[in-house]
Amino acid sequence: MPVCAAAMSQDFGWNKKEAGVVLSSFFWGYCLTQVVGGHLGDRIGGEKVILLSASAWGFITAATPLLSHLGSAHLAFMTFSRILTGLLQGVYFPALTSLLSQKVQERERAFTYSTVGAGSQFGTLVTGAVGSLLLDWYGWPSVFYFSGGLTLLWVCYVYRCLLGEKDLILALGVLAQGLPVSRHTKVPWRLLFRKPSVWAAITSQLSAACSFFILLSWLPTFFKETFPSSKGWVFNVVPWLVAIPASLFSGLLSDRLINQEEPPAHCGKIRKLVETQRKHFVTIEWPSSGYRTVTVRKFMQVMGLGLSSVFALCLGHTSSFCKSVVFASASIGLQTFNHSGISVNIQDLAPSCAGFLFGVANTAGALAGVVGVCLGGYLIETTGSWTSVFNLVAAISSLGLCTFLVFGKAQRVDLSPAHEDL
Repeated sequence: MPVCAAAMSQDFGWNKKEAGVVLSSFFWGYCLTQVVGGHLGDRIGGEKVILLSASAWGFITAATPLLSHLGSAHLAFMTFSRILTGLLQGVYFPALTSLLSQKVQERERAFTYSTVGAGSQFGTLVTGAVGSLLLDWYGWPSVFYFSGGLTLLWVCYVYRCLLGEKDLILALGVLAQGLPVSRHTKVPWRLLFRKPSVWAAITSQLSAACSFFILLSWLPTFFKETFPSSKGWVFNVVPWLVAIPASLFSGLLSDRLINQEEPPAHCGKIRKLVETQRKHFVTIEWPSSGYRTVTVRKFMQVMGLGLSSVFALCLGHTSSFCKSVVFASASIGLQTFNHSGISVNIQDLAPSCAGFLFGVANTAGALAGVVGVCLGGYLIETTGSWTSVFNLVAAISSLGLCTFLVFGKAQRVDLSPAHEDL
C-alpha cells in the first residue's frame, strides 16, 4: 500500500488525511489479533498459525483491486480491505516469536530471530523493487496481484514440503473444538504485569513498532513529493537492501557478545525446570567471558531506537536526494537492531508464553501505529513540512529507549515463587 499510495490518491482523489486513513487502517485490524495469534502459537504451534493466516491474507491482497471497483465508495472499500489484511497478518509475529522461543536456545535466539526477521526486509525489498516497476508499467493493481500471488505460492510450498495435511487438520480440529486451558498452560497474567521489566519491554516494543510503521507508511510519499523526478525503485529498494545485512549483522553481533567463549560440555548447571503442556523449558547457566545478556539487549536498543532516530531527524534537514536515501537507509537499517534487542528480550522474560507477551506488546505498538500514521498525515497537511513527521519519530523512539534503559532486565519472570532453583 505505501508503494501505491500516491498513485491511488491521484486515481481516487484522496488528500493526505484520507490517504493517512487508508494507510493506518491496516493497523486497526493488525492490533486486534496479536494476543490471539501469540496464544494460538503457544498452544497449537506457530508454524500452523502462520500457514493458515498467510493463505487468507494472500487471497485478500490479490483481491484488493477488485474490491476497490465494487462501487464509488473507494475509500470505504480500501479501508475495509486493509483492516481485513491487518486482522490476518496480526498473528504472524506473535506466532513466530512463540515458535522460536520453543525451538531455539537462548544463546542462539538473537541471530535466529534476526535471520528470520530479515525475511521481512527481503519481502519489502522485492515488493519495492518489482512493485515500483509494475506500478510504472501496468498500474497499481498489478502490485497487489504480484504480492498476493507470491504469498499464495509460498503457502503452497510450505504446505507441500514442510507441513502435511494431517498437521493442518489436527490444528483446525483443535481450533474448532476450542482451546481447553489446563492449570499448567494458563498464562500467569498477574505475575507478568507486576514486573517493571515487562512494562519496559512493552513500552520499548510500542515505540519501535510505531516509529517503524510511520517510516514504512510515509517514506515513499516523502520521496515522491520532495524529489518528483527521482526513480521510485531507488528509494523503495535501497533502504531495504541495507536492512537485510544489518539485521543479520545485529543478530550475529548480539550472540557473539553474549557467547564470546564456547562453554565446556561438562560445565552445564541446570537452574530451572518448568513443565508445560508440550515440553520442558530448561535454562542452563554457562561459564562465559561474554557480556551480560541485559547489557547486550540495551546496547542493541541504543542502536535500534537511539541512533536510528538521529538519522530520521537528518531526513528533515536536507534537500539532497542522495543524502536523503543514505539517511533513510541508515534509519531503517539500524531499526533492525530491535530484533536483537527488545524482540529477543521478550523471549528472555517469558519463554513459556512468549507468543502471548509479544502479542500484548505488539498490540500496543499497532495501536500506536494507527495514531502515529494518522498523526503523521495530519502534521504534513497542517504544517506543510515533512520535518514534523521525522521529529515525531525521534520523540517516540526516545521515549521507548529511555524506558528500556532504566527498567529493562533479562531474567525470567514467568516462574511462580513455587518454582525454586534446583
